[in-house]
Amino acid sequence: MENQKKITFSRRNFIRTSALASGGLLIGFNFFNSCKEAVAPPVDISKLNFNDFNAFIKISDDGYVTIFSPNPEIGQGVKTSMPMLIAEELDVPWKHVTVSQGVLDTNNYTRQVAGGSQSIRFGWEALRQTGATAKQMLVNAAAIKWGVDASSCSASDGIITNTNGDKLGYGAVVNEAALLEVPKDVSLKSPKDFKIIGKNAINVDIDNIITGKPLFGLDYTAKGMKYVSVARPQAFGQKISSFDAAETKTINGVTDVIQFGDKIAVLASNTWAAMKGKKALSINWTNDDSLESTSDHDKELNQILNGKNLDIRREDGDVKKAFARAEKIIERTYESPFLPHNCMEPMNFYANVSDDKVHLVGPIQTPAGTARRIASLIDREPEDIHLEMTRMGGGFGRRLYGDFALEAAEISNITKKPVKVIFSREDDMAAGIYRPAIKYRIKASIKAGKVTGYHLKEAAINSNMYGLIPNFFPAGAIPNYKVETGNYNSNITTGAWRAPYTNFLAYAEQSFFDELADELNIDPVQLRLDLLNNVEDGKDPSIEYSAKRMKDTINLVVEKSNWGKSKTGNYQGFAAYYSHNTHVAEVVDITIKNGIPLIEKVTVAVDCGIVVNPTGAKNQIEGGVIDGIGHAMYGDFSFEKGKPNDINFNTYRLIRMKETPIVETYFVENELSPTGLGEPGLPPAGGALANAIKAATGQIISKQPFIKELNKRKTDLSA
Repeated sequence: MENQKKITFSRRNFIRTSALASGGLLIGFNFFNSCKEAVAPPVDISKLNFNDFNAFIKISDDGYVTIFSPNPEIGQGVKTSMPMLIAEELDVPWKHVTVSQGVLDTNNYTRQVAGGSQSIRFGWEALRQTGATAKQMLVNAAAIKWGVDASSCSASDGIITNTNGDKLGYGAVVNEAALLEVPKDVSLKSPKDFKIIGKNAINVDIDNIITGKPLFGLDYTAKGMKYVSVARPQAFGQKISSFDAAETKTINGVTDVIQFGDKIAVLASNTWAAMKGKKALSINWTNDDSLESTSDHDKELNQILNGKNLDIRREDGDVKKAFARAEKIIERTYESPFLPHNCMEPMNFYANVSDDKVHLVGPIQTPAGTARRIASLIDREPEDIHLEMTRMGGGFGRRLYGDFALEAAEISNITKKPVKVIFSREDDMAAGIYRPAIKYRIKASIKAGKVTGYHLKEAAINSNMYGLIPNFFPAGAIPNYKVETGNYNSNITTGAWRAPYTNFLAYAEQSFFDELADELNIDPVQLRLDLLNNVEDGKDPSIEYSAKRMKDTINLVVEKSNWGKSKTGNYQGFAAYYSHNTHVAEVVDITIKNGIPLIEKVTVAVDCGIVVNPTGAKNQIEGGVIDGIGHAMYGDFSFEKGKPNDINFNTYRLIRMKETPIVETYFVENELSPTGLGEPGLPPAGGALANAIKAATGQIISKQPFIKELNKRKTDLSA
């Protein structure tokens, strides 16, 4: 195919300006104010407080540029890719750019969030407008200095040139540019003129990461800071009856023990003392609610699937009539367990609550929402909150919730000391907010060699798929289509987990489509293409995906994976899925050894629009694929009387380095606005693997983790 790029290695933006006291131009920008035509720049720019800006660029006299990245960095690469957008339109060499993490600023910035794979999608226009506006102001300043019309000047690589051949660096006019009127209309580059966007850029933090420089929340320290380990209820449904801290207080380094709510905080001069002190606590717990087990959840979810009290989320045609007229009906139930997030860096947060302000520092995906909750919790004004974001050692949705930050703020507020709450790995896995256990029941009707009806039921713990998902494929591709959901309210806390709901739904649906293809005696890829041919893009505005883009993505992965041409002993599985505005298709190649699949290679095709940073994009897809395969194969998490059965990696199974496949990633080239990559690579991975296992063994895997089912079947066969 022509439109492809291979990566293989196993209406105006509101601008605020001011001259810096030390020399330089500072420009602040706001994504959503950019839509307000009547917004004017400040009149007295010399009195601006630059600390009020949440995201901005700074140009020094020597022409070097500092770009402050506003969004939280959780490894998805926005601290590199978002500044690339500004630098592209500013037209400075990327090697002259330094990137710093911005702080939370709710007055001048909107959507400082890391979630939903949306940062680049939302920032694409606004960030480029910011760079282009700054560039035009610098050109205008040079034109005035030369006494020529700005239209006779141009800028490239940080150098301004006029038609007479005169040249000035950005640094030579930066102070004059800061005093000029902000231009109302600037033009953006055509993709063909990009110098930075679309080129490989190394992670801006990589040197600090590999040399162990302090970047992460766990690295942060402050004068007088106490380390805190928190004892939480041992089971969901319990609360504290009483406790004795006498032994804890004898431990060297422990400075204080306090109760807050149903938790006990041990403060100490070091992490070891705090954690040792927590273990020494004598706590009497009492049952305050039901103590739930996985067997209870299994029964409840089955009752929901078998019942009639479900919410209809989308309904096309008449599914009941399609089933009544069917020549064949296929039905299968798919099951998934709870899953913890298991970030490499456990939860932690620093808080110093004083009379003057509330100083917060740490790894958080939702800084604005967390700051609001803390202000409410400790009865402070939102303006009192100053929150700094550190780089995160993984997030995957766990750091959306900020419970650990609220703990730190509450403890600091009570003790009037600067504190840092640190979770142990056991705390991290036992404290809650898991991927919910879910079951899907899918039923399809076949008549005259066509899929005529499709009925999807979801039964989940606590919550159901968000509103857009029922409009993903195969919505619009099957004339009679229905999605229903129901949930069971549990005291076990659940939340978003990388690619919420679709991380399991994609596996269920893509496995089911392969079963339909077998029944229809058609190639599984061709079945998807045939169904997509039923969809006319734009005809039904509620349909989220593009049939054309999905077909292009599928055709690319078919070509690059040599689909259907695998050598003897090698088996392939296919899956394609749309989520987070991105189309992804994957082919998994496996061999079988002792009844267990060895995953050799995964070929991935992606349509995410313009690829801002190919290196970062490849990393996101590769990570998502391995994450998806690893959890589909091994992820298992259960409860007994409110307690998780696994609280550390000695019993909780993760994919190992030797089990990871080669991942080859190809991007469909186009000039469409970019979409997210942090999550879309994960959902198809489990389905493609399940379909490869079916191709190799003839066995349909309908329950995660796969390894548990495969080992059980080996045992059954040998019995």
